[in-house]
Amino acid sequence: MAEAEVKYGLAGVLADDTAISKVMPEINSLTYRGYKVQDLATACRFEEVAYLIWNGELPNRAQLDAFNAAEKKARGLSDGALKLLAMLNREAHPMDTLRTAVSFIGQEDPEADDSSPEGLHKKSIRLFALIPEIVAADFRLRNGKQPIAATRDLAFSENFFHMCFGEVPKPEVVKCFDISMTLYAEHSFNASTFTARTIASSLSDIYSAVTGAVGSLKGPLHGGANEAVMHMLKEVPSAAAAEQWMMDALAEKKKVMGFGHRVYRSGDSRVPTMTDAYKKMVDVIGTDEAKKYWEISRKLDEVMVREKKIYPNLDFPAGPAYYLMGFDIPMFTPIFVISRITGWTAHVIEQLSANKLVRPLSNYTGVAQRDAPPIGER
Repeated sequence: MAEAEVKYGLAGVLADDTAISKVMPEINSLTYRGYKVQDLATACRFEEVAYLIWNGELPNRAQLDAFNAAEKKARGLSDGALKLLAMLNREAHPMDTLRTAVSFIGQEDPEADDSSPEGLHKKSIRLFALIPEIVAADFRLRNGKQPIAATRDLAFSENFFHMCFGEVPKPEVVKCFDISMTLYAEHSFNASTFTARTIASSLSDIYSAVTGAVGSLKGPLHGGANEAVMHMLKEVPSAAAAEQWMMDALAEKKKVMGFGHRVYRSGDSRVPTMTDAYKKMVDVIGTDEAKKYWEISRKLDEVMVREKKIYPNLDFPAGPAYYLMGFDIPMFTPIFVISRITGWTAHVIEQLSANKLVRPLSNYTGVAQRDAPPIGER
């Protein structure tokens, strides 16, 4: 009998069908519903992209207005959720807080088990509206400040800055953030998305699927990479020292965060768009700190490509961009969730539209069958 072939990490395994996104090798681009993600990021607001991911088509004006109205109506954390956030451990990672809070708002929803298409869309918009509020409230509480309530007078990205800082920054900063939301929104069967689909396949509720996805995204090999990029950049004392730092890191075979990708081989198609937005933001901010991190990141990128022909991924420009916006480093992955909730929920909806329980086989490598002796003979 031929030995079973194990596809470790499910590499190369086609687990299901999806119509949501694809990396198209022929154009080396990630696409959402057939559109190049870089085109969507520059031409559309994130709200339009969220609508596209959930509904399959970009909205017209009336559809977008109705969508925005529904999202704004869903804003507003309950008193119970705010009390929960206030009592949670400030020393825990913000992703732990977010995971707990998502589970909490799920148990608050009397329609949590409604898995009809309409019910799932309604809960997706609720998560889309409330997760930014959770992240912003936790950010303020960790910094000794009281949460700022959401307002229905501002668009999605502007409202998030308002809840975090009490004000909306310059348009170039908001646009950089909004672009990052689109670029991070969806990426096919990545680890957290597959986790969400697996949980949904058991006919569990959407909040359970998202809670599991948050746990998966927390890992440094997945969502935590943007945090690791910023920690790495802070190790480099100056742009002048960046080349030697990289050469030393390569010589020591040190893990350099923000480079390479399991899917892209000729460079992450999202990076040029994010890098351009990051540069525009740096120019507007104009501080020595902003210029320093821009110059360090450019030099590290240059040396890595020159020496190893390995290109940066989206986390590389996104990490310093978030840092210069004023966000604490541990907040970067929760910000990723604010974006990726669109992709996760779209995949849950798609999974349940033609569901089959995810139940792979395993290749047993343990001890062969044996008999258990009586206790006196052991």
